[in-house]
Amino acid sequence: MAKFIAKRLGLCLIIFFFATLIVYILEYSLPTSYVEKTALELSSRPGSTKSAQEWIAELNAQYGMDKGILPGYFTWLSNAARGNFGDSWSQTMPVTELFHKCIWYSFVMGLIAWFLQIFIAIPLGVTAARKQYSVTDYTVTVVSLIGISMPTFFVATVLKLIFSVKLGWFELVGMQGRNYATLDAAGKFWDMAAHLVLPIVTLTIVGIGSLMRYTRTNMLEVLNADYVRTARAKGLPESKVISHHAFRNTLIPLVTMLGGSLPGLFGGALITETLFGIRGIGYYSYHAMELGDIPFTMFYLAFISILTLLGNLITDILYAVVDPRVRVN
Repeated sequence: MAKFIAKRLGLCLIIFFFATLIVYILEYSLPTSYVEKTALELSSRPGSTKSAQEWIAELNAQYGMDKGILPGYFTWLSNAARGNFGDSWSQTMPVTELFHKCIWYSFVMGLIAWFLQIFIAIPLGVTAARKQYSVTDYTVTVVSLIGISMPTFFVATVLKLIFSVKLGWFELVGMQGRNYATLDAAGKFWDMAAHLVLPIVTLTIVGIGSLMRYTRTNMLEVLNADYVRTARAKGLPESKVISHHAFRNTLIPLVTMLGGSLPGLFGGALITETLFGIRGIGYYSYHAMELGDIPFTMFYLAFISILTLLGNLITDILYAVVDPRVRVN
């Protein structure tokens, strides 16, 4: 196992190198107006002692944009290896400081939605498979297909229309209410929690459909296996057949799907956070790409690449944990 992990880590480094190189090439190829716009804004601020041309030269030199693609990329990579990702052009603060400021909102939302998806989708998928062609099965199938088919912006809009506009239970956008500054610590906590309800519900609805359908399909395949028929023929209780024999084997493909969701826990929900005005990492990354904030965009995409590679590595390791028959050669 140790040898396998070492090989996979080496492969992950190679993939990360080429992934970030491609991202850098795309950022390098952006129109120069982005850098010029940022330089003009910096030069026009009170107390600025540099002209726009001086700022352009400094920004290009800082991120290797004044060199060729490969020399510029290695300049960025050497700085990134030391933890120096520069300053966000749109937020005028160090990239790492902005990351620490916004990541926890995204993580809390993603983690709660992830657990809700698991606790809702997997039991319903198993129940639908056990009661195939019943009303329960058809209901779960229809709900899962609706969840898969509806885009995020549609779900968010419907929730805001019902619970914000019609019922007035929640605010349309933002993370704080009008009276936030006058509340005590507990009041501020619950006020912010209330603003996260609809975004979390949106993420849950969008995510449960595919997981529910995936669980049902794999559970049906396992329930029709010979060893399950043998367990039933021996007179084992149905609950033990499902929990001990069938569900354990259903977990193997589910681990692949759940392991791939790791980037979503830390990577933020770009569309959901933007629609609800939640200032998480997805919100800032969207505006960074929109405004041509190269430092933060490079950091964010590199961060997502690491999470994706780490998620795949964890998935492979969990195979052996879930099923002892699976061993890495």
